Amino acid sequence: MESHRRTANDVSAATGNLAGVPDPVSRLNGHRPAAMDGESFHAASQRILTTVNTVIDGKSDAAKLALTVLLAQGHLLLEDVPGVGKTLLAKTLARTIDCTVNRIQFTPDLLPSDVTGVSIYNQASRLFEFRPGAVFANIVIGDEINRASAKTQSALLECMEEHQVTVDGNSYRLDEPFMVVATQNPIEMEGTYPLPEAQRDRFMARISMGYPDKDAEIEMLETHQATSPLAKVAAVVTTADVAAMIASVQQVYVSQAVKEYTVSVGRATRESPLLRLGASPRSMLQLLRAAKATAALDGRDFVLPDDVLQVAEAVLAHRIILDRKAAGAGETPHSVLRGILSRLPVPHTPAEPARQPRSTGRSPAPVAGVGRNH
Repeated sequence: MESHRRTANDVSAATGNLAGVPDPVSRLNGHRPAAMDGESFHAASQRILTTVNTVIDGKSDAAKLALTVLLAQGHLLLEDVPGVGKTLLAKTLARTIDCTVNRIQFTPDLLPSDVTGVSIYNQASRLFEFRPGAVFANIVIGDEINRASAKTQSALLECMEEHQVTVDGNSYRLDEPFMVVATQNPIEMEGTYPLPEAQRDRFMARISMGYPDKDAEIEMLETHQATSPLAKVAAVVTTADVAAMIASVQQVYVSQAVKEYTVSVGRATRESPLLRLGASPRSMLQLLRAAKATAALDGRDFVLPDDVLQVAEAVLAHRIILDRKAAGAGETPHSVLRGILSRLPVPHTPAEPARQPRSTGRSPAPVAGVGRNH
């Protein structure tokens, strides 16, 4: 395990941060942050994206989706073959923010207490003292999460859902904002423990990085061969800035039509004969949160149906399970979702005219769903 900048919490801060379901609005030092104005929000988001894109060549869509998940108060799963920049993207995003960052290298011998923390007996005071684990940070990078046993993986369930840790009957609140960025390799199966459905459902979105194009790969060879650009990355926003940006995203307006459309997407996955498991109600909430963050990053204070479409595949594809016959016929979660989205009528909002169901004949980008830019 390695820590960036400083440890997340000292013992006294952790033990004083007692339980309770976390406030849906991120709090900084116990205070509810004020929303950021539109101009400042745009400037801060552009600083983050520009910094990330200077390190990750040719993956601007992945960088934007990672920032979207952060601002939507979700967690991110980076899943792809080795060497395409999964861990580099996670580290770069973390370093753009002046906050606490811990990295956990998941291994078969990693214990749950290494993640959450442990109570240690102090012979001087004759009391048990809680020593926080690596999860006590604003951003936690879990590298190769599927190399740890299911027992250790499950230590993250409460952290990711309730933003708290319970050890020996005592609960400790995690600092806000809080985000887990996990990476895993789907190709190598030897010595790995696949994430169960309940664990995957905790992640708001899954990104498949994909290989860079030719020009981006040449640029990488020119700029990365001597030193990594990550070494030059400095924080461009503060923790307070991120909390204010999250507060701004939460104020984005969602019409009744968009809410109904979001629910219809989820219900269509549960009714599809091609799927054995459809999208959960929690995924609908996270889909709408991601759509709100997408709208804010595009400079709007209201959500369009296209915002839902843009993030639908990234949010839903890792949560659904194909029927065996559909899998045998060559279907994939992405292809099934595209078919569902193409058949659903897209509602109109006051900002745009009514439209027919969207055609998904073209192939979407690896990290984004269907949709258009506004």
